Amino acid sequence: MDANAGIYMDTEAVQGIANGFRSASDTLSAVSTGLEAAIAILQATAFLGMIGNAALAHYLEGIKPHVDRLSQKCGEIETDLYAAIAAYINGDYSGSTHFG
Repeated sequence: MDANAGIYMDTEAVQGIANGFRSASDTLSAVSTGLEAAIAILQATAFLGMIGNAALAHYLEGIKPHVDRLSQKCGEIETDLYAAIAAYINGDYSGSTHFG
């Protein structure tokens, strides 16, 4: 009996999931860009005497790296899912991609 006979992947469903991760990555990248702009504005207004804005800018600076990392991870998962689809289509059931 073929050891790979029980392996099945709904490639369209997995592609839909990969597209969702790409959308999440794109959205998070846009959020990061918005945070960067907000930080710059808050820092500029803090320089003009609005001290509370400096604290808010510092707070947002703490959030931005997490948003950037999450965006990157979503992009990596998308890439891994597409690699798993390609491996499945090519008959590679060895688990050589992240999703084996």
